[in-house]
Amino acid sequence: MPVRLYNTLTQKIEDFVPATPGKVKLYVYVCGELMRSTTSPTRPRPDVHDARTCCTVPLRASEVSHCQNVTDVDDKIVNRAKERGEEPLALSKRMGELAEEHLAAIGCMKPTSMPRVSTTIDGIVDLTQRLIQKGSAYVAETPHGKDVYYAVRSFPGYGKLSRRNLDDLRAGASERLAEGAADIKKDPLDFALWKAAGPGGFGFDSPWGKGRPGWHIECSAMAFKELGEHIDIHGGGMDLVFPHHENEIAQSEACSGQELARFWMHGGFLEIDSEKMAKSLGNFVTIKDVLEKNDPEGYRYFVLGTHYRGPLSFDVEKHDDGRVTFPGLDEAERRMDYLYATRDALVSLADGAEAGEPNILQGQAEVIAGAKDKVLEALDRDLNTPVALSVLAELGKAGNEIVMQAPKMKKDPAKHEAIRKLAASAVRALAGACAPLGLMQAAPEAYWKRTKERRLRLRGLDATAIDAKVAARSEARKAKDFAQADAIRKELAAVGVEIFDTADASSWKISL
Repeated sequence: MPVRLYNTLTQKIEDFVPATPGKVKLYVYVCGELMRSTTSPTRPRPDVHDARTCCTVPLRASEVSHCQNVTDVDDKIVNRAKERGEEPLALSKRMGELAEEHLAAIGCMKPTSMPRVSTTIDGIVDLTQRLIQKGSAYVAETPHGKDVYYAVRSFPGYGKLSRRNLDDLRAGASERLAEGAADIKKDPLDFALWKAAGPGGFGFDSPWGKGRPGWHIECSAMAFKELGEHIDIHGGGMDLVFPHHENEIAQSEACSGQELARFWMHGGFLEIDSEKMAKSLGNFVTIKDVLEKNDPEGYRYFVLGTHYRGPLSFDVEKHDDGRVTFPGLDEAERRMDYLYATRDALVSLADGAEAGEPNILQGQAEVIAGAKDKVLEALDRDLNTPVALSVLAELGKAGNEIVMQAPKMKKDPAKHEAIRKLAASAVRALAGACAPLGLMQAAPEAYWKRTKERRLRLRGLDATAIDAKVAARSEARKAKDFAQADAIRKELAAVGVEIFDTADASSWKISL
């Protein structure tokens, strides 16, 4: 069955066939602000929208060449570095390392290549020169030196991705044109490929003097360098369709004479409390904000719960006691708790048994046998991650039903052995179904340890004090002082501590 993906260029779901069978060339643009600093040197800019883009590009192929840009030089980075008295490349390097750490924490695999603007200058200059030679770009004198602009009207296909009309665009651009700019550009729609740095400004040497690349040219140069002049898929957020990706198509295809990408994939907007997230509105949430309050796998589950093309609603709840929580993330983290707890119960039941397909609990056995294939089938249908998560929910339910049925079979050795094998098969199925989604990748002990530590910290609780309370409750139960035992349970429940009793001992966890 072929992989089918939605193509922004044609606005249709189509069969995806890479130019080279089994090998996919993928370029994903992630916001350059990943490299910037906002309010402090220790708070990087990567936000939950950037992270969504990185979380939702799982493709099946024997070989995927995944290129992701690193915009380590632009006007905002230069200005921010100047404010801090720091070299621009030093600032972006430091912020970039923090961004990579946070993206890795939420389960994003490192791309095959991560080219930087600062190390792609030769390619950017070469591409700009080729465009000038072809008559698609021109040099313009400015008060600060020489700029190079792309002549939009030289490209007949301009607007094919965003389906915008050039004349309408020109009218809007004319209204926004800054005073004096009309003497520099030949057309209000033309965009910068190279900008003069001006006296004392940060920049790189070029045939047009010291300067910096325009925003759009960097991606074309990086894609050409790492993947070639034709790639299979180009991706990014919906907000990049125009002007960034439209301009990228124009300059790339004018230069190479061939299609830049057959498929264009764009993720939907992220909304904070029903408003589009935007720095200008002051409503953006960073990955750091998320990781301070929620587990990284909880965030990943949350993102995958909405189809990548749809808007993702991210709600923020402010409590009377001053706490700020993310309700959607809390619920997603509960789902991860459920999956890890299900796995633990199945491992305990299997108790070392080999996975098999015994003739017992056929309904649950069928769910287990088909789980991984159903997840992959959902991903092959335009990365339908919500359907894939529904498969995990069904698998988790089947696993818990197996655990609940097991005590009834203890008296029959054959049935008990069969259900142990089925439990082992369920453990294997969970691993196989979760892997393509980047979920349940931690060892169970590590998952429970990190979630407990975070929840204790957020609630201001001490594990030693809770252990003492639980021990006192156990003593009260042994002494048949059930009123005292119940009082301790209620006291702990009031601060979010749940107690679980077994025949041998009691354990506890922090609820969300």
